[in-house]
Amino acid sequence: MSAQETAVPEATASAADGPSLGERLQAFVGQSTGPPVRAWDPVNQPMIRHWVEAMGDHNPVYVDDAAAREAGFPGVIAPATMLQAWTMRGLRASEAADAARANRDLEGASPNDRLMAMLDEAGFTSVVATNCDQHYVRPLVPGDLLTCTSVIDSVSTEKATGLGTGHFVTQRLEYTDQNDELVATMLFRILKFRPRPRAEAAAPASASASASAPSASAPSPSAPSSSGSAPRPKRPRPALTQDNRFFFDGAKEHKLLIQRCSNCGTLRHPPRPSCAKCQSFEWGTVTASGRGTIYSFVVNHYPQVPAFDYPLVVALVELEEGTRLVANVADITPDSVSIGMPVIAGFETFDDDLTLPVFRPDPNASGSGGVATSGPGSPDERTS
Repeated sequence: MSAQETAVPEATASAADGPSLGERLQAFVGQSTGPPVRAWDPVNQPMIRHWVEAMGDHNPVYVDDAAAREAGFPGVIAPATMLQAWTMRGLRASEAADAARANRDLEGASPNDRLMAMLDEAGFTSVVATNCDQHYVRPLVPGDLLTCTSVIDSVSTEKATGLGTGHFVTQRLEYTDQNDELVATMLFRILKFRPRPRAEAAAPASASASASAPSASAPSPSAPSSSGSAPRPKRPRPALTQDNRFFFDGAKEHKLLIQRCSNCGTLRHPPRPSCAKCQSFEWGTVTASGRGTIYSFVVNHYPQVPAFDYPLVVALVELEEGTRLVANVADITPDSVSIGMPVIAGFETFDDDLTLPVFRPDPNASGSGGVATSGPGSPDERTS
């Protein structure tokens, strides 16, 4: 989501017409989003274990009492970023609220549901989360029972963004424990926007999407579409830093590079300044084999960015070296992708400045999952 946004003049209404949309939206500011939400269960070790396993977080303070006490905590603590997980209302409740809004059944609806329905009726039917700012008063520990209260903090005027025109809606949430003591706060912002009409050039691709495997690669940005419309936009640029530039430079040379701690040898991805295991700031890289398996995946349908083809398969790939990275998967359909599928990396050049790894099903995969028996990637000469 680009930070660039432009205010759009709003239509004014006469007294006979009643309040404008902007005025009606502003009436929600300061209202509670709904009744307080009490967690289904207290903070507990099983959920923490599932979380750290899924996230690949190996910090022992989340699972080992002795390590937590050595770090200065009274015992095991919950990862701070689990904050929202404890009070989420669940899939069924969310689906019921969405269905009620779609059917315009707002009897007994919360102020937040009525706000969302008002934006839907005005044509702002798409949504994307844009910001989440959390502040922690203390670590959560097993046994804590959280309650979340929230208010509608602000609703912006109509803005023009890269996704379309819309309104930013910000909620302010407070989390308290079983003793009604504040443990964390959060500002959560979404963009409710009116999707841009699809380009004419996208129609043939959409029509054939179900009949053929979607490609993760996009046509050259400088090449006009078959319908003679404007050239396709370039893919979004990565935010380059001194810590991650090596990854993209390596991709241009068709090398899949992984950051490695020079002190303890631990591999890490995404790239970052220091080692989480030994805190060393010294690092080098190794060249990965490119072989791995799909650890998790999503099939992205919307919102659509013109530089990509849809449906778009995005996977979390676990490399045979042990690290995981997010990448597109090509030569595959949404129905055929599966967790555990052996894949192998290739490289696609999207323009003169951008080459990225793209995975495909590994044609040489054996019954063992297609991972070769050779050792981890070979050390690369680069060092920080």
